Amino acid sequence: MINNKIKYTNLIKTEAKRLGFLSCGISKAQFLEEEAPRLETWLNKNMNGQMQYMENHFDMRLDPTKLVEDSKSVISLLLNYYPEEIQNENAFKMSKYAYGHDYHHVIKSKLKALMHCIQNEIGEVSGRAFVDSAPVLDKAWAAKSGLGWIGKHSNLLTQQVGSFYFIAELIIDLDLEYDSATTDHCGTCTACIDACPTEAIVEPYVVDGSKCISYLTIELKENMPTAFKGKMDDWMFGCDVCQDVCPWNRFSKPHNEPLFNPHPELLSMTKKDWEDITEDVFKKVFQKSAVKRTKYSGLKRNINFLKE
Repeated sequence: MINNKIKYTNLIKTEAKRLGFLSCGISKAQFLEEEAPRLETWLNKNMNGQMQYMENHFDMRLDPTKLVEDSKSVISLLLNYYPEEIQNENAFKMSKYAYGHDYHHVIKSKLKALMHCIQNEIGEVSGRAFVDSAPVLDKAWAAKSGLGWIGKHSNLLTQQVGSFYFIAELIIDLDLEYDSATTDHCGTCTACIDACPTEAIVEPYVVDGSKCISYLTIELKENMPTAFKGKMDDWMFGCDVCQDVCPWNRFSKPHNEPLFNPHPELLSMTKKDWEDITEDVFKKVFQKSAVKRTKYSGLKRNINFLKE
């Protein structure tokens, strides 16, 4: 007779694939021993900049059993967002992940569907869904679950796939079959370190968040530090440089999630269009986008800084 753990694990992975996830890996919910000292050092060096929330819930961030009562398993899922087309070459740039609808909403509904399937097929299973929310070290869990390794740019990398995907989790109170971590395939490559416009990758596998263009254009709420003038490489929202230069991303294939397709106007907009953008156009183009997080005023601040 087939072991229930294997049966349930296969069911979850099959349903994840049906829902459009790129891959699914599972780990035992327990304290992340290796990550604890790394996170502590990173915070002590103030590499979180103004992201004070990174200092909160330190124990929960490292131990899902403190976050979700009676949790047994962390199900990690990847969802591709690599676009078929990219922006006009003569434009201020934004991260590819923000081209379409806000990923939080798109993935949350898929996670709800997965949880619903688990409860329907298996019975009384409790848990919580996480999409870049709450104190969960998603890259660490995805690596632990064998979905890839954490590259020198601190993003998760997967052979034959690259890194243009979102990571999400379901943490549940059900024992499952657990996957093993994969090996690191960065080798001697330093493409991401060499290409970073603000030298935010201070050493292999360590990113100073306070120097990262994604942090500066999204998380930083005050004026841009003048030290970064001329170093932003025309990025107005987020930054993909370390991913764009990574050799593993030559394997990236376009996603098949219609909600991630960009607003028709977005790809054709030029620098002049972005400089002249009105609040009405901003609302129309980014109505359901993650770019709303920076607000019209934040995007204008970023564009004006790039123009100076």
